[in-house]
Amino acid sequence: MMGQAFRSLGRRNYRIWATGALVSNIGTWMQMTTQDWLVLTELTRHDATAVGIVMALQLAPPLLLILWTGKIADRVEKHRFLLLTQAALGTLAIALGVLVVTGMVRLWEVDLFAFLSGCVAAFDSPVRQIFAGELVGEEDLANAVALNSVSYNAGRMIGPAVAGFCIAELGSGWSFILNGLSFYGVLMSLLSLRIQDLHRLAPAKPENAHQEKQDLLTGVRYVWKRDDLRTILFMLFLLGAFGLNFPIYISTMAVSVFHVGAHGYGVLNSAMAVGTIAGALFAASRRTMKFSALPQGAVVFSLACLLGALSPGYWAFAVALVMAGMASLTFTAVSNSYMQLATDPGMRGRVVSIRFAVFAGSSPLGAPLVGMIANCFGPRWALGVGSLSGILAAGVALLYLHRLRAGQENAS
Repeated sequence: MMGQAFRSLGRRNYRIWATGALVSNIGTWMQMTTQDWLVLTELTRHDATAVGIVMALQLAPPLLLILWTGKIADRVEKHRFLLLTQAALGTLAIALGVLVVTGMVRLWEVDLFAFLSGCVAAFDSPVRQIFAGELVGEEDLANAVALNSVSYNAGRMIGPAVAGFCIAELGSGWSFILNGLSFYGVLMSLLSLRIQDLHRLAPAKPENAHQEKQDLLTGVRYVWKRDDLRTILFMLFLLGAFGLNFPIYISTMAVSVFHVGAHGYGVLNSAMAVGTIAGALFAASRRTMKFSALPQGAVVFSLACLLGALSPGYWAFAVALVMAGMASLTFTAVSNSYMQLATDPGMRGRVVSIRFAVFAGSSPLGAPLVGMIANCFGPRWALGVGSLSGILAAGVALLYLHRLRAGQENAS
Protein backbone atom coordinates (compact mmCIF):
# COMPACT_ATOMS: atom_id res chain seq x y z
CA MET A 1 0.00 0.00 0.00
CA MET A 2 2.69 2.52 1.04
CA GLY A 3 4.94 1.37 -1.82
CA GLN A 4 2.13 2.18 -4.25
CA ALA A 5 1.67 5.58 -2.62
CA PHE A 6 5.27 6.60 -3.44
CA ARG A 7 5.66 4.89 -6.82
CA SER A 8 6.25 8.16 -8.73
CA LEU A 9 9.41 8.70 -6.69
CA GLY A 10 10.84 5.69 -8.48
CA ARG A 11 11.19 7.88 -11.56
CA ARG A 12 14.36 9.98 -11.59
CA ASN A 13 12.81 13.11 -13.07
CA TYR A 14 9.94 13.21 -10.58
CA ARG A 15 12.27 12.50 -7.66
CA ILE A 16 14.45 15.49 -8.56
CA TRP A 17 11.43 17.72 -9.13
CA ALA A 18 9.82 16.70 -5.83
CA THR A 19 12.97 17.55 -3.88
CA GLY A 20 13.10 21.09 -5.24
CA ALA A 21 9.35 21.51 -4.84
CA LEU A 22 9.47 20.56 -1.15
CA VAL A 23 12.08 23.25 -0.47
CA SER A 24 9.97 25.79 -2.34
CA ASN A 25 6.76 24.76 -0.54
CA ILE A 26 8.41 25.33 2.84
CA GLY A 27 9.45 28.80 1.65
CA THR A 28 5.97 29.56 0.32
CA TRP A 29 4.36 28.79 3.68
CA MET A 30 7.04 30.89 5.37
CA GLN A 31 6.05 33.85 3.22
CA MET A 32 2.32 33.33 3.72
CA THR A 33 2.74 33.23 7.49
CA THR A 34 5.10 36.21 7.58
CA GLN A 35 2.98 38.30 5.22
CA ASP A 36 -0.05 38.06 7.55
CA TRP A 37 2.15 38.86 10.56
CA LEU A 38 3.77 41.82 8.82
CA VAL A 39 0.45 43.39 7.85
CA LEU A 40 -1.31 42.64 11.12
CA THR A 41 1.39 43.63 13.62
CA GLU A 42 4.00 45.79 11.89
CA LEU A 43 2.18 47.82 9.23
CA THR A 44 -1.22 48.19 10.95
CA ARG A 45 -2.65 48.12 14.44
CA HIS A 46 -4.10 44.61 14.25
CA ASP A 47 -6.25 45.48 11.23
CA ALA A 48 -7.78 42.17 10.12
CA THR A 49 -9.42 43.91 7.17
CA ALA A 50 -5.99 44.80 5.80
CA VAL A 51 -4.99 41.14 6.02
CA GLY A 52 -8.15 40.20 4.15
CA ILE A 53 -7.37 42.69 1.39
CA VAL A 54 -3.88 41.24 0.91
CA MET A 55 -5.35 37.73 0.73
CA ALA A 56 -7.97 38.83 -1.80
CA LEU A 57 -5.37 40.53 -4.00
CA GLN A 58 -3.27 37.37 -4.01
CA LEU A 59 -6.19 35.04 -4.72
CA ALA A 60 -8.09 37.17 -7.24
CA PRO A 61 -5.72 36.93 -10.29
CA PRO A 62 -6.52 33.26 -11.12
CA LEU A 63 -10.18 34.23 -11.46
CA LEU A 64 -9.48 37.48 -13.32
CA LEU A 65 -7.07 35.84 -15.77
CA ILE A 66 -8.91 32.55 -16.19
CA LEU A 67 -9.43 32.83 -19.96
CA TRP A 68 -5.76 33.54 -20.69
CA THR A 69 -3.97 31.26 -18.23
CA GLY A 70 -5.51 28.09 -19.60
CA LYS A 71 -4.84 29.02 -23.21
CA ILE A 72 -1.17 29.67 -22.44
CA ALA A 73 -0.88 26.44 -20.42
CA ASP A 74 -2.00 24.46 -23.47
CA ARG A 75 0.31 26.31 -25.87
CA VAL A 76 3.64 26.67 -24.05
CA GLU A 77 6.55 24.29 -23.61
CA LYS A 78 6.02 23.51 -19.91
CA HIS A 79 9.63 23.05 -18.83
CA ARG A 80 10.87 26.38 -20.17
CA PHE A 81 7.79 28.25 -18.99
CA LEU A 82 8.24 27.02 -15.41
CA LEU A 83 11.82 28.27 -15.43
CA LEU A 84 10.46 31.76 -16.14
CA THR A 85 7.58 31.73 -13.65
CA GLN A 86 9.58 30.23 -10.79
CA ALA A 87 12.37 32.77 -11.34
CA ALA A 88 9.80 35.58 -11.35
CA LEU A 89 8.19 34.40 -8.10
CA GLY A 90 11.60 34.14 -6.44
CA THR A 91 12.58 37.62 -7.60
CA LEU A 92 9.35 39.15 -6.27
CA ALA A 93 9.85 37.52 -2.87
CA ILE A 94 13.45 38.75 -2.59
CA ALA A 95 12.49 42.28 -3.67
CA LEU A 96 9.78 42.46 -1.01
CA GLY A 97 12.19 41.07 1.56
CA VAL A 98 14.75 43.76 0.76
CA LEU A 99 12.09 46.45 1.26
CA VAL A 100 11.19 44.98 4.65
CA VAL A 101 14.79 44.51 5.81
CA THR A 102 15.68 48.11 4.91
CA GLY A 103 12.58 49.44 6.67
CA MET A 104 11.22 51.02 3.48
CA VAL A 105 8.15 48.82 3.03
CA ARG A 106 4.64 50.32 3.07
CA LEU A 107 1.27 48.59 3.18
CA TRP A 108 0.41 49.48 -0.41
CA GLU A 109 3.67 47.89 -1.53
CA VAL A 110 2.78 44.62 0.21
CA ASP A 111 -0.60 44.78 -1.55
CA LEU A 112 1.14 45.34 -4.88
CA PHE A 113 3.59 42.48 -4.43
CA ALA A 114 0.73 40.18 -3.34
CA PHE A 115 -1.17 41.03 -6.54
CA LEU A 116 1.89 40.60 -8.78
CA SER A 117 2.73 37.26 -7.16
CA GLY A 118 -0.89 36.18 -7.62
CA CYS A 119 -0.69 37.10 -11.32
CA VAL A 120 2.46 35.04 -11.86
CA ALA A 121 1.03 32.13 -9.83
CA ALA A 122 -2.15 32.22 -11.95
CA PHE A 123 -0.05 31.29 -15.00
CA ASP A 124 2.39 29.07 -13.10
CA SER A 125 -0.06 26.77 -11.28
CA PRO A 126 -1.90 25.20 -14.26
CA VAL A 127 1.38 24.58 -16.08
CA ARG A 128 2.96 23.12 -12.95
CA GLN A 129 0.05 20.73 -12.41
CA ILE A 130 0.13 19.53 -16.01
CA PHE A 131 3.92 19.19 -15.84
CA ALA A 132 3.46 16.43 -13.24
CA GLY A 133 2.02 14.30 -16.04
CA GLU A 134 5.01 15.02 -18.27
CA LEU A 135 7.31 13.85 -15.49
CA VAL A 136 5.65 10.48 -14.93
CA GLY A 137 3.27 9.85 -17.84
CA GLU A 138 -0.49 9.25 -17.87
CA GLU A 139 -0.25 5.99 -15.91
CA ASP A 140 1.09 7.61 -12.73
CA LEU A 141 -0.35 11.10 -13.16
CA ALA A 142 -2.88 10.65 -10.34
CA ASN A 143 -0.14 9.44 -8.01
CA ALA A 144 2.13 12.38 -8.91
CA VAL A 145 -0.69 14.87 -8.28
CA ALA A 146 -1.34 13.34 -4.86
CA LEU A 147 2.36 13.35 -3.95
CA ASN A 148 2.50 17.03 -4.94
CA SER A 149 -0.21 17.56 -2.31
CA VAL A 150 1.89 15.66 0.25
CA SER A 151 4.80 17.99 -0.49
CA TYR A 152 2.63 21.11 -0.26
CA ASN A 153 1.17 20.10 3.10
CA ALA A 154 4.56 19.03 4.44
CA GLY A 155 5.60 22.59 3.70
CA ARG A 156 2.49 23.68 5.57
CA MET A 157 3.75 21.89 8.68
CA ILE A 158 7.36 23.09 8.50
CA GLY A 159 7.13 26.56 6.92
CA PRO A 160 5.18 28.43 9.64
CA ALA A 161 7.56 27.17 12.34
CA VAL A 162 10.60 28.32 10.35
CA ALA A 163 8.86 31.65 9.72
CA GLY A 164 8.27 32.12 13.45
CA PHE A 165 11.98 31.59 14.10
CA CYS A 166 12.96 34.04 11.35
CA ILE A 167 10.56 36.71 12.61
CA ALA A 168 11.79 36.37 16.18
CA GLU A 169 15.52 36.01 15.53
CA LEU A 170 16.21 37.72 12.19
CA GLY A 171 13.22 39.90 11.37
CA SER A 172 10.28 39.53 8.97
CA GLY A 173 12.23 40.56 5.90
CA TRP A 174 14.55 37.56 6.00
CA SER A 175 11.59 35.21 5.81
CA PHE A 176 10.68 36.71 2.43
CA ILE A 177 14.28 36.56 1.26
CA LEU A 178 14.64 32.91 2.27
CA ASN A 179 11.43 32.13 0.39
CA GLY A 180 12.84 33.84 -2.67
CA LEU A 181 15.99 31.74 -2.43
CA SER A 182 13.91 28.58 -2.04
CA PHE A 183 12.62 29.01 -5.59
CA TYR A 184 16.13 28.38 -6.81
CA GLY A 185 15.70 24.83 -5.49
CA VAL A 186 12.96 24.38 -8.08
CA LEU A 187 15.08 26.04 -10.76
CA MET A 188 17.99 23.71 -10.03
CA SER A 189 15.69 20.69 -10.15
CA LEU A 190 14.25 21.84 -13.49
CA LEU A 191 17.73 22.28 -14.93
CA SER A 192 18.74 18.81 -13.67
CA LEU A 193 15.92 16.92 -15.40
CA ARG A 194 16.55 14.57 -18.31
CA ILE A 195 14.55 16.33 -21.00
CA GLN A 196 14.55 13.28 -23.25
CA ASP A 197 12.67 11.30 -20.56
CA LEU A 198 9.76 13.74 -20.33
CA HIS A 199 6.35 12.51 -21.53
CA ARG A 200 5.63 15.70 -23.43
CA LEU A 201 2.11 16.71 -24.39
CA ALA A 202 1.77 18.14 -27.88
CA PRO A 203 0.92 21.88 -27.67
CA ALA A 204 -2.63 22.69 -28.76
CA LYS A 205 -2.90 24.48 -32.10
CA PRO A 206 -5.93 26.28 -33.54
CA GLU A 207 -7.47 24.61 -36.56
CA ASN A 208 -8.15 27.91 -38.31
CA ALA A 209 -8.16 31.68 -37.83
CA HIS A 210 -11.73 31.68 -36.52
CA GLN A 211 -10.83 29.18 -33.83
CA GLU A 212 -7.85 31.33 -32.84
CA LYS A 213 -10.14 34.32 -32.29
CA GLN A 214 -12.57 32.22 -30.24
CA ASP A 215 -9.85 30.36 -28.35
CA LEU A 216 -10.24 32.27 -25.09
CA LEU A 217 -13.75 30.86 -24.61
CA THR A 218 -13.01 27.36 -25.89
CA GLY A 219 -12.12 26.01 -22.47
CA VAL A 220 -15.27 27.43 -20.87
CA ARG A 221 -17.46 25.90 -23.62
CA TYR A 222 -15.65 22.58 -23.32
CA VAL A 223 -16.28 22.36 -19.56
CA TRP A 224 -19.88 23.54 -19.88
CA LYS A 225 -20.69 20.74 -22.34
CA ARG A 226 -19.20 18.10 -20.02
CA ASP A 227 -21.68 17.25 -17.26
CA ASP A 228 -19.02 15.55 -15.14
CA LEU A 229 -16.56 18.45 -15.26
CA ARG A 230 -19.29 21.02 -14.68
CA THR A 231 -20.51 19.06 -11.66
CA ILE A 232 -17.03 18.90 -10.14
CA LEU A 233 -16.56 22.66 -10.56
CA PHE A 234 -19.85 23.33 -8.80
CA MET A 235 -18.79 21.03 -5.95
CA LEU A 236 -15.42 22.81 -5.73
CA PHE A 237 -17.17 26.18 -5.57
CA LEU A 238 -19.47 25.08 -2.74
CA LEU A 239 -16.64 23.61 -0.67
CA GLY A 240 -14.15 26.36 -1.50
CA ALA A 241 -16.54 29.20 -0.69
CA PHE A 242 -18.33 27.84 2.38
CA GLY A 243 -16.43 24.77 3.58
CA LEU A 244 -12.67 25.15 3.36
CA ASN A 245 -12.38 28.23 5.57
CA PHE A 246 -10.26 26.60 8.25
CA PRO A 247 -8.21 29.71 9.12
CA ILE A 248 -11.52 31.15 10.35
CA TYR A 249 -12.72 27.95 12.02
CA ILE A 250 -9.46 27.19 13.81
CA SER A 251 -8.67 30.72 15.00
CA THR A 252 -12.18 31.46 16.28
CA MET A 253 -12.62 28.08 17.97
CA ALA A 254 -9.17 28.37 19.59
CA VAL A 255 -9.73 31.88 20.94
CA SER A 256 -13.49 32.09 21.56
CA VAL A 257 -14.43 28.54 22.53
CA PHE A 258 -11.38 26.80 23.99
CA HIS A 259 -9.50 29.95 25.10
CA VAL A 260 -6.04 28.66 24.23
CA GLY A 261 -2.97 30.71 23.39
CA ALA A 262 -0.57 30.67 20.47
CA HIS A 263 0.78 27.21 21.33
CA GLY A 264 -2.68 25.65 21.38
CA TYR A 265 -3.55 27.43 18.16
CA GLY A 266 -0.41 26.01 16.55
CA VAL A 267 -1.29 22.46 17.64
CA LEU A 268 -4.69 22.76 15.95
CA ASN A 269 -3.04 23.91 12.71
CA SER A 270 -0.64 20.97 12.92
CA ALA A 271 -3.58 18.59 13.42
CA MET A 272 -5.12 19.91 10.23
CA ALA A 273 -1.81 19.50 8.39
CA VAL A 274 -1.43 15.91 9.63
CA GLY A 275 -4.89 15.15 8.25
CA THR A 276 -4.12 16.65 4.84
CA ILE A 277 -0.88 14.69 4.53
CA ALA A 278 -2.71 11.47 5.46
CA GLY A 279 -5.38 12.27 2.86
CA ALA A 280 -2.74 12.94 0.22
CA LEU A 281 -1.01 9.63 0.94
CA PHE A 282 -4.35 7.83 0.71
CA ALA A 283 -5.05 9.47 -2.66
CA ALA A 284 -1.53 8.62 -3.83
CA SER A 285 -2.09 4.93 -3.05
CA ARG A 286 -5.12 4.74 -5.37
CA ARG A 287 -4.52 3.36 -8.85
CA THR A 288 -7.62 5.03 -10.31
CA MET A 289 -9.49 8.23 -9.53
CA LYS A 290 -13.21 7.53 -9.89
CA PHE A 291 -15.93 10.16 -9.82
CA SER A 292 -17.77 8.16 -7.15
CA ALA A 293 -15.00 9.02 -4.66
CA LEU A 294 -16.01 12.69 -4.76
CA PRO A 295 -19.44 12.46 -3.07
CA GLN A 296 -17.92 10.07 -0.54
CA GLY A 297 -15.22 12.61 0.30
CA ALA A 298 -17.78 15.42 0.53
CA VAL A 299 -19.94 13.40 2.97
CA VAL A 300 -16.94 12.59 5.20
CA PHE A 301 -15.94 16.27 5.11
CA SER A 302 -19.46 17.27 6.15
CA LEU A 303 -19.40 14.79 9.02
CA ALA A 304 -15.98 16.06 10.17
CA CYS A 305 -17.21 19.68 10.24
CA LEU A 306 -20.30 18.61 12.17
CA LEU A 307 -18.18 16.73 14.71
CA GLY A 308 -15.96 19.80 15.01
CA ALA A 309 -18.99 22.02 15.64
CA LEU A 310 -20.23 19.65 18.35
CA SER A 311 -16.81 18.95 19.91
CA PRO A 312 -17.06 19.11 23.71
CA GLY A 313 -13.36 19.75 24.20
CA TYR A 314 -10.12 20.90 22.63
CA TRP A 315 -8.70 17.47 21.76
CA ALA A 316 -11.97 16.25 20.30
CA PHE A 317 -11.87 19.27 18.00
CA ALA A 318 -8.27 18.44 17.05
CA VAL A 319 -9.35 14.92 16.04
CA ALA A 320 -12.17 16.39 13.96
CA LEU A 321 -9.61 18.59 12.19
CA VAL A 322 -7.50 15.56 11.29
CA MET A 323 -10.59 13.94 9.81
CA ALA A 324 -11.55 17.13 7.94
CA GLY A 325 -8.01 17.47 6.58
CA MET A 326 -8.03 13.92 5.26
CA ALA A 327 -11.44 14.33 3.59
CA SER A 328 -10.73 17.73 2.05
CA LEU A 329 -7.36 16.73 0.62
CA THR A 330 -8.72 13.45 -0.76
CA PHE A 331 -11.51 15.39 -2.46
CA THR A 332 -9.22 18.01 -3.99
CA ALA A 333 -6.60 15.46 -5.13
CA VAL A 334 -9.18 13.15 -6.72
CA SER A 335 -10.96 16.05 -8.44
CA ASN A 336 -7.65 17.36 -9.80
CA SER A 337 -6.53 14.00 -11.16
CA TYR A 338 -9.96 13.09 -12.55
CA MET A 339 -10.32 16.39 -14.41
CA GLN A 340 -6.88 16.03 -15.99
CA LEU A 341 -7.27 12.38 -17.01
CA ALA A 342 -10.83 12.87 -18.30
CA THR A 343 -9.84 15.83 -20.48
CA ASP A 344 -8.45 15.84 -24.00
CA PRO A 345 -4.68 16.55 -23.77
CA GLY A 346 -5.04 19.61 -26.01
CA MET A 347 -7.61 21.10 -23.62
CA ARG A 348 -6.00 20.08 -20.34
CA GLY A 349 -4.33 23.42 -19.60
CA ARG A 350 -7.57 25.34 -19.99
CA VAL A 351 -9.54 22.90 -17.87
CA VAL A 352 -6.92 22.91 -15.08
CA SER A 353 -6.84 26.72 -15.22
CA ILE A 354 -10.62 26.93 -14.86
CA ARG A 355 -10.51 24.49 -11.94
CA PHE A 356 -7.79 26.50 -10.21
CA ALA A 357 -9.65 29.78 -10.74
CA VAL A 358 -12.95 28.42 -9.39
CA PHE A 359 -11.29 26.80 -6.39
CA ALA A 360 -9.01 29.72 -5.49
CA GLY A 361 -11.52 32.43 -6.37
CA SER A 362 -14.41 30.98 -4.39
CA SER A 363 -12.77 31.45 -0.98
CA PRO A 364 -12.69 35.29 -1.07
CA LEU A 365 -16.38 35.20 -2.03
CA GLY A 366 -17.58 32.94 0.79
CA ALA A 367 -15.07 33.64 3.56
CA PRO A 368 -16.55 37.05 4.56
CA LEU A 369 -19.99 35.45 5.05
CA VAL A 370 -18.53 32.59 7.10
CA GLY A 371 -16.56 35.12 9.18
CA MET A 372 -19.70 37.18 9.78
CA ILE A 373 -21.57 34.06 10.96
CA ALA A 374 -18.69 33.25 13.33
CA ASN A 375 -18.80 36.81 14.72
CA CYS A 376 -22.58 37.02 15.09
CA PHE A 377 -23.59 33.49 16.04
CA GLY A 378 -20.36 31.84 17.12
CA PRO A 379 -17.70 29.65 15.44
CA ARG A 380 -19.69 26.46 15.96
CA TRP A 381 -22.38 27.81 13.61
CA ALA A 382 -19.70 28.70 11.07
CA LEU A 383 -18.55 25.07 11.14
CA GLY A 384 -22.20 24.14 10.64
CA VAL A 385 -22.14 26.11 7.38
CA GLY A 386 -19.05 24.12 6.35
CA SER A 387 -20.89 20.89 7.12
CA LEU A 388 -23.86 22.02 5.04
CA SER A 389 -21.59 22.83 2.08
CA GLY A 390 -20.31 19.25 2.13
CA ILE A 391 -23.85 17.83 2.08
CA LEU A 392 -24.84 20.13 -0.79
CA ALA A 393 -21.71 19.20 -2.76
CA ALA A 394 -22.44 15.50 -2.26
CA GLY A 395 -26.04 16.08 -3.34
CA VAL A 396 -24.87 17.73 -6.57
CA ALA A 397 -22.63 14.73 -7.34
CA LEU A 398 -25.33 12.17 -6.54
CA LEU A 399 -27.79 14.02 -8.77
CA TYR A 400 -25.30 13.81 -11.64
CA LEU A 401 -24.72 10.09 -11.03
CA HIS A 402 -28.48 9.49 -10.97
CA ARG A 403 -28.94 11.26 -14.31
CA LEU A 404 -25.99 9.32 -15.74
CA ARG A 405 -27.46 5.96 -14.74
CA ALA A 406 -30.89 6.94 -16.03
CA GLY A 407 -29.38 7.90 -19.37
CA GLN A 408 -27.48 4.61 -19.61
CA GLU A 409 -30.64 2.62 -18.82
CA ASN A 410 -32.64 4.51 -21.46
CA ALA A 411 -29.86 3.98 -24.02
CA SER A 412 -29.89 0.23 -23.39
